[in-house]
Amino acid sequence: MTDLNKLLKWFTNKDSVLVSLSGGVDSALVAYAAKKKLNKNAIAVTADYKTLSSDELDSAKIIAQEIGITHKIIEYSELDNENFVRNDERRCFYCRDELSDKLIETANSLGISTIVDGTQSDDIGDYRPGIDALHGHGIQSPLLETYFTKEMVRQTAKSVGLSIYDKPSNSCLASRIPWGERVTAEKLARIEMGEKIIKQKTGIRQVRVRDIDGIARIEVEPEKLHLLDDIVTKNEIFSKLKMIGFSDVEIDPNGYKSGKLNLIFKN
Repeated sequence: MTDLNKLLKWFTNKDSVLVSLSGGVDSALVAYAAKKKLNKNAIAVTADYKTLSSDELDSAKIIAQEIGITHKIIEYSELDNENFVRNDERRCFYCRDELSDKLIETANSLGISTIVDGTQSDDIGDYRPGIDALHGHGIQSPLLETYFTKEMVRQTAKSVGLSIYDKPSNSCLASRIPWGERVTAEKLARIEMGEKIIKQKTGIRQVRVRDIDGIARIEVEPEKLHLLDDIVTKNEIFSKLKMIGFSDVEIDPNGYKSGKLNLIFKN
């Protein structure tokens, strides 16, 4: 049985499914399988909760169009949630706890009993309290239950023609802010704009701008660090980041690593 067939089989005996579509490849593959198996009884929902970058929201819209799945966008602001804004170690739990409530509310209004997300096996190794929140609300993870790794997701997504099969992983903009520093609209805006500036100037796809007490710490893929060596490019990036509100700018010489702030600030 192929990996895709295993995933499709998961949806057997499901009457209808709501897919939490984030804009990344994992949930895109789940949405593809749900649509293929259940057709009009599969619905994709993307939450625009104001810490999702505009690029990710646009990606979710494109994915839904590619797949041909009905797509709904629900809007609310995580900045209204003091537990989230406080930004302690459980920020991701509070985020996903609120998201779960919104997804359940939407599913109930549509008469859908099964809600799924794009969590896959590789996600379990990192500190991910948000996954606990989702599963605690009864939201299921077909990729996890069928033992998909990230590489399997990408290979399968490529085989079925999903355009984002090689899209770099992303996370909410608040993940760029260390625990203990409050999440604000101002910080989120300058983080998003800073990452766009770097991508546009260098063509690097995997970019993080960490907001460390007002200082921008730039992380890019280690093999792409040399693209920031050009003095003219670097000076222009540094100047623009200071113009949008950062007090200073530095480049992480070790490059990007998923969950780095968890490692740095967990203790």
